Amino acid sequence: MKKYLAELIGTMVLVLMGCGSAIFAGNSADIVGAGVGTLGVALAFGLAVVGMAYTIGGISGCHINPAITLGVFLSGRMDGKEASGYMISQFIGAIIGSAILYILVSTGSYAGITTTGSNGFADGHLMHAIIAEIVFTFVFVLVVLGTTDSKTGAGNFAGLAIGLTLVLVHIVCIPITGTSVNPARSFGPAIFQGGEALSQLWVFIVAPFIGAALSAGVWKIFTSEEVSKVKVQKAI
Repeated sequence: MKKYLAELIGTMVLVLMGCGSAIFAGNSADIVGAGVGTLGVALAFGLAVVGMAYTIGGISGCHINPAITLGVFLSGRMDGKEASGYMISQFIGAIIGSAILYILVSTGSYAGITTTGSNGFADGHLMHAIIAEIVFTFVFVLVVLGTTDSKTGAGNFAGLAIGLTLVLVHIVCIPITGTSVNPARSFGPAIFQGGEALSQLWVFIVAPFIGAALSAGVWKIFTSEEVSKVKVQKAI
């Protein structure tokens, strides 16, 4: 139960800080860049992950992302029941975080170009968005699997490496889709945005899951017995 609560709170914080930066600081005065800009929003998401990694990492592993949970499950590090519990908690946490942002926007003066931080893409750019979300989720989850590996991982530096990678992913992907690489992060804001955000939501659920599955497959290849034997032979 503690693990699920940790994932709920962690995902809530990620949405609150990451999407909140896009709402209130990323696009002030209706002009992208007038506030903290793309780099600032990217840092907000990454720093939220770093903060939560060192807060709840020892409790749940700090997935706070269904794509990461899927990658961990497919790589054999957790069972299906636990993975399902993690995902449910993450989606609930994202909804709570988005609800808080919705209340803040609704009860105060606001003039930004986004009210929820939802993801989206322009007409005619469906494949562009799908490819971007698959590729960048693949990269992100692969880093997560590699840095948290019990044998070859980065140990206490894993949280920092993961957070910085998320910053990098956002810098490149924000102009394309607003950057999801996290189905829960997209789900919460879309619920409150409605309209086109909801109609496009499937992309930001399906594509990140595909990317995560691919990363788990590649990581299994990296850690297979054949690869391990080659490493040993080279070392000898």
